[in-house]
Amino acid sequence: MHLRATLRSGAAVVLGLALEASPAPLAQSPSAEDRPAGSAPALPVRVVTVTPRPLTERLATTGTVRANESVDVVSEIAGIAKRITFEEGAPVARGELLLKIDDTELRAEYDRVRHRVHLSELREKRQRELREQGIVSEQEYDFADTELNVLRAEMRLVDAELAKTEIRAPFAGVVGLRHVSEGSLLSPQTRIVTLRDLDPVKIDFTLPERYASRVTPGTEVDFRVKGSDRTFKARVYAVEPQISPETRSLTIRARTPNPDGVLLPGAFADVTVAVNEIPEALVVPSLAVVPELGGKKIFVVEDGVVQTRHVETGIRTADEVQITSGLAPGDRVIVSAIQRLRPGLAVDPAEVEGSVASR
Repeated sequence: MHLRATLRSGAAVVLGLALEASPAPLAQSPSAEDRPAGSAPALPVRVVTVTPRPLTERLATTGTVRANESVDVVSEIAGIAKRITFEEGAPVARGELLLKIDDTELRAEYDRVRHRVHLSELREKRQRELREQGIVSEQEYDFADTELNVLRAEMRLVDAELAKTEIRAPFAGVVGLRHVSEGSLLSPQTRIVTLRDLDPVKIDFTLPERYASRVTPGTEVDFRVKGSDRTFKARVYAVEPQISPETRSLTIRARTPNPDGVLLPGAFADVTVAVNEIPEALVVPSLAVVPELGGKKIFVVEDGVVQTRHVETGIRTADEVQITSGLAPGDRVIVSAIQRLRPGLAVDPAEVEGSVASR
């Protein structure tokens, strides 16, 4: 029994020594989420420093190119087309002869009336001399004078009809395709050719009525047409003084030079109109604005960490958004790695070359 007690005592001593010699258990290391933000590597991000700058609100609409002047050339009288003097698609000057109508009968009528006028002038002269001598009465002289005036009026009428046999260009322009041939019987409803003045040209477009007061004569607009890579500029010179009750829109007309004839009447135009100018606007790239329930937010850098700003937006362009509330000049807005950002995250900001602030 004594031996057993001794063994037990020795085992206890050995066990105690073993426990004293064993190292203390290691503490569990913190997870990545529990680490302080400053202890993690900073996330590289790109930022833009926002500075107030002018901003133009532009509205896209559609329009139609129209000739400066356009008219369907017709004859005022019936007759046979005797001679056509223009070339299809060619430019013509104001007053240039386009077509001659056969005037044989009218010239004969003019000669007849001219001879009657001559005889009436001789009669009026004799009656005037006899009246001065007291041989004929004042009434007889008045009859001869009236007959002369009537014949002279008839001669002017025939002369006017003769002038209508020469169809001339009412303004300088370009003629289109002709619709008659020499020998065709013309009537006042017969279209001979269409004449258009193509330099300058007009642009008709419409805007919603809420912008009616924003566009006035002198406003410059940009437009493009199919088949051309150029952006053309036109200047508003007239506004329809009425809102269309059917479309609730305002019709506006602008004018632009067209010396090379590239712009053709009837062409469809994509028009861009500046409807508002803001001299001091805070603008950020569109990708920096994050929509959320009940509003929008952006991320900014403050003291090397991410902070959230709840903002309100205004004008939106193709790649930028105006911030009307929640942002101040000088704020550094993050424009990259948006999905990885959270408040308090350490970041390594790099200014974007040619950022919004410097545009």
